Amino acid sequence: MSPALTTFASELLYHGYDGTGGFTGFPNEGTWVIFAIILVPVYIMLAAWFLGKPRDTSTGLLGVGYLVGLTTSMWVGMFILTVLIGVVFYGGPPEPISSVGPP
Repeated sequence: MSPALTTFASELLYHGYDGTGGFTGFPNEGTWVIFAIILVPVYIMLAAWFLGKPRDTSTGLLGVGYLVGLTTSMWVGMFILTVLIGVVFYGGPPEPISSVGPP
């Protein structure tokens, strides 16, 4: 593709927005807030399943299995959606998969 056509397509599709300069993947501030503060009740619930009275290990393991399954399905679904949005609206997959910014 010619440089003029590439520049025109970039302006038309991306309105002058470029990729960020740093790593924009998993370990940002919001991730630490979610895992360190917001999920504290979930951690307490998990501990209570195995440390509380009456204790039922099989039910606790079933609950852990459900939590892992739900979390995995949400993370994988959001990952696929993020890649799809990057390809459709920004001209390429996001940073952990490809280079920074539009190709």
